[in-house]
Amino acid sequence: MTTRIPPRPTGAMSIDVEEHFHAAALSPGAPRTAWSSLPSRVVASTGTVLDLFAAAGVKATFFTLGIVAERHPALIRRIVAEGHELASHGHAHWRIRDQTPAEFRADVIRAKAALEDAGGVGVTGYRAANFSLEPRTWWAYDILAETGHRYSSSINPIRHDHYGLPDAPVDPFRPTGSGVIEIPMSVVDFAGRRWHVSGGGWFRLMPYAVFAAGMRRVTGRDRRRPVFYFHPWEVDPDQPRIAASAGARFRHYVNLGVMGAKLARLMQDFRWGRIDAAFADELSGRVDLPVWSPDRRAAVSGPPGAAAKAAHDGG
Repeated sequence: MTTRIPPRPTGAMSIDVEEHFHAAALSPGAPRTAWSSLPSRVVASTGTVLDLFAAAGVKATFFTLGIVAERHPALIRRIVAEGHELASHGHAHWRIRDQTPAEFRADVIRAKAALEDAGGVGVTGYRAANFSLEPRTWWAYDILAETGHRYSSSINPIRHDHYGLPDAPVDPFRPTGSGVIEIPMSVVDFAGRRWHVSGGGWFRLMPYAVFAAGMRRVTGRDRRRPVFYFHPWEVDPDQPRIAASAGARFRHYVNLGVMGAKLARLMQDFRWGRIDAAFADELSGRVDLPVWSPDRRAAVSGPPGAAAKAAHDGG
């Protein structure tokens, strides 16, 4: 008698839809005051992504900025028409910690309205810019629930110089006092440490075989559904180069020319779907999720507000 091996879990494929100059790493050379004068490439680069998914038969979740929806509604209609989930990346790519609660509420309300108006579908998913949902911004979950969001995918449970919550659960959980659920990005445990295995710059930088080995551990030994992400500008090697530090330029531009081929291989080697499909049981309430919140002693009293915004803008 042979033992049937269950199929690997279907992972959640996601894209953070934004312009190349929206990346925080490039903000010194591309401050917000310059955004309107910089060439837009998001329609073409997202079109490349959509073509890649169509060829692979993959459906995904598109976390899209409200400003992209306002300026390019036809792109939003195409995303929806091709069977993908439309979700929110906020309106103007502010980190949550750079907003007051009132500013955050206005931002997510405007983004949700712009996306729903352009796409003609309800928007219930959210991802924070730069994974900036952290102990000091835990209040954002209550606002997301109040504004009609069902889930967030904004926690990266690793230690990183720009983001990360290394003590957070690696599986979906309910933030304390919130009506939404959090679906964290994927990590793998190795040598006593959590390692990033959810895409972005790490995927472009690492040899494919190394990254795939980590992904196979997540879907095989750990039997978890991975959450993978990238940006449309990562498949756009011809994008204009923006002045930045050597480290920021490396992070942003490394291996753009090979990203498309690596993604095509990832589509073949693993099973992928929309977040709302991959985590349907959790979103429907059929799974009893644990409640978790960070140590409140690690939280600060409030967001830095205007001073941080001025610094982010190069002001």
